[in-house]
Amino acid sequence: MPMPTRPQRVRRWLSRPDVRSDLVQILKSVLAAVAAWLIADMLLGLDQAFLAPWTALLTVHATVYRTLSRGMQAVVATSVGVVLSFLAVQVGGHGAVTLGIALLFAMVFARVGLLRDEGLTVATTVLFVITASTDTSWSGLGDRLGATAIGVAVALVVNTVAAAPLRDESARQQVEEIDQGLGRLLRDMAAGLRERADEQLTGDWVDRTRTLDRRLDTAWGLVYEARESVWGNPRRRRASSSEELSRVLGRLEEGIAQVRGMARLVYESALVAEEWDPAFRDPFIELLDELGHRIEDPEAEVQELRVRADRLASDLSDKGLPDLRWPLYGGLIEMARAVITIVDDVATSSVVRPR
Repeated sequence: MPMPTRPQRVRRWLSRPDVRSDLVQILKSVLAAVAAWLIADMLLGLDQAFLAPWTALLTVHATVYRTLSRGMQAVVATSVGVVLSFLAVQVGGHGAVTLGIALLFAMVFARVGLLRDEGLTVATTVLFVITASTDTSWSGLGDRLGATAIGVAVALVVNTVAAAPLRDESARQQVEEIDQGLGRLLRDMAAGLRERADEQLTGDWVDRTRTLDRRLDTAWGLVYEARESVWGNPRRRRASSSEELSRVLGRLEEGIAQVRGMARLVYESALVAEEWDPAFRDPFIELLDELGHRIEDPEAEVQELRVRADRLASDLSDKGLPDLRWPLYGGLIEMARAVITIVDDVATSSVVRPR
């Protein structure tokens, strides 16, 4: 199969749902900031009009719901910073001491529960306002609060008109990529076992399961966004599949844990240089390799692999293998069974294999 060209790779990257969603978010933020600046500076000529695009950037979030919830926190934080800087200058005038005291109070506000997520915004606003203006009048305060309100209003309009897309496809893609990563890991484990894998290689397999766990964390975040993206979203045309995605991710968590258990058993066996009995080793490696292939392909059936795992356990029980080997062999077979069951459940889900 020929390697894709650079333009093909770029087009493939741009076609990813998560990339498209991020690009939309970037464009919305830029549009909101520029529009807020034009209104505050060019149209109204407000003092410190930069507060309008600054607040717009803070307010635009990935979903309509988050724009309202987190955006309102940003608005409160910016307003607190504007008022705090005004009061500080009224009391102490312009100067380094006033700036230091105002920043001290701002950082204290950053620990307040309501503003904890946007606490640094208070201090940043204080820094900008005190160092960028000498206007200490009440009208100047009104202009700054007006610029803040313009930023909020523009951000809300932009995020409603160009509403955040539903994030189901991004989360679904993550599920597919985790599936493929798990399948590749199992195939690599099978290949390594054929070559008598040492402790370094088997330790790498354990590390790769941790990498899959981190990707799973990303997928959970996307699922939460998928659930959140339907709240107040005028583009909502169908029910979100986030509940089913959550169930599938829970099953994938179990599958990754089982594969990590298998990798650790093999690692412990490699540490003591155990020689596996061919009656177990060869059919188990074939089972592992085939399981990896079928995990990578969500259209493949895995029911037959369960029969093979059961047959392997039954055959070994009749061969009188040494008792010391049974904890290892039995543990690996049981974990493989569990992965087969999980893969079958995941692969038949509507979010992985739409029907």
